[in-house]
Amino acid sequence: MTNGAHSNPEPQGHKAPADHEAAPEQRPISGRKASVALVILAIAVIGFAVFGILKRHHNDEVLARTTQEMAAPSVIALPAKAGAPVDTFVLPGNVTAYSDAPLLARTSGYLDHWYYDIGAKVKKGALLAVISTPELDQQVAQAQADLATAETNAGNAKVQADRYKGLVGSDAVSKLDTDTFVTQAASTASAVKSSQANLDRLKELQSFEKVYAPFDGVITARGVDTGQLINEGSGSELFHMQALQTLRVYANVPEVYSANVKRGEKIALTFPQYPGRTFEGTLVRTADAIDPANRTLLVEVDVDNRKGELMPGSLAQVHFKAQSVGQSFILPASALIFRRDGLRVGTVVSGDVAHLVPITIGEDNGATVEVIAGLNANDRVIQDPPDSIIEGEKLYVESPNAQNEGETPANPQPAPKKDGDK
Repeated sequence: MTNGAHSNPEPQGHKAPADHEAAPEQRPISGRKASVALVILAIAVIGFAVFGILKRHHNDEVLARTTQEMAAPSVIALPAKAGAPVDTFVLPGNVTAYSDAPLLARTSGYLDHWYYDIGAKVKKGALLAVISTPELDQQVAQAQADLATAETNAGNAKVQADRYKGLVGSDAVSKLDTDTFVTQAASTASAVKSSQANLDRLKELQSFEKVYAPFDGVITARGVDTGQLINEGSGSELFHMQALQTLRVYANVPEVYSANVKRGEKIALTFPQYPGRTFEGTLVRTADAIDPANRTLLVEVDVDNRKGELMPGSLAQVHFKAQSVGQSFILPASALIFRRDGLRVGTVVSGDVAHLVPITIGEDNGATVEVIAGLNANDRVIQDPPDSIIEGEKLYVESPNAQNEGETPANPQPAPKKDGDK
């Protein structure tokens, strides 16, 4: 037995590791795998970013749509009510005096006396008042004296001119002196005419010391009293007169009815102070032109007022005869929209879109109006449109039945959340 053969015996079944089999270590990741991992990570990040952006965009769209729906004005739209066919239409008319004149002073002075007060019926040429004008009276006296002087000078110049014209033929006087006296005679004759014209002017002004009635009528106003200073051409009226034997009634006929009015036809008139009574007038003239501002024809109806039952300034209802102009509709006055480009009515199209329709109205009863042009039978008219409504605006159309019966309206708006609601 040798010591080397049996020293340090190895356990049976265990092999000593070889030199090239070292302890296992973590191997480095290859460049390809790292690139793949980075790409996957980038795709994930981009995916999450795109998802977030799309989610926010969707939320913005929902918010905008909800805001727009909540901001849409609530309206009630009903079909237009068909009007009954009529052969007459009624328009308001303004009653005025046949002649209406303010009487102003044409000369200055003090009011000496007035003879008629308001309500007095006077004839043409009646003396209404007298104005005292002492300064004007003195100017007239001076003008008369100037005229007398001018006439004396003219007479003397004419005698001298005639004398020289008789002597110039015998060479007793020079022709130059003769021409001088002839020219002087002509000049003084012109001075006479000037003085006469000035005197006539002052006398004409003096005649305005007395104020006369310009026509048969009634004194409706008196603006002066005795002793008051009167200034020529001032804006204050001495009197105001109106001729009331015949009254003029002016009415504006819509263009669609303008062809129906004829001069000479009889027109029925009614007045609120005489309920149940009808007066008869005559259509005497028209403006023969459509007013571009309101598309109407101005007409004048004269009514006999010799009994003095009617008064100027009152409001009349003028009844015109009319031919059928097609289908008409009755709308509440609150449905009318007044815009700068004309009268409009709001309708609902495509379910919830506002459409402003230009219309022409006929009879106006105050609470309701008759629409004779612009609407169709299937139009849904907004009953009480907001002032801010515009063409093409989205609307929230309420159901009138739901309001009356307490039902939930179609397409209801979401109720506002209260504190504590989730």
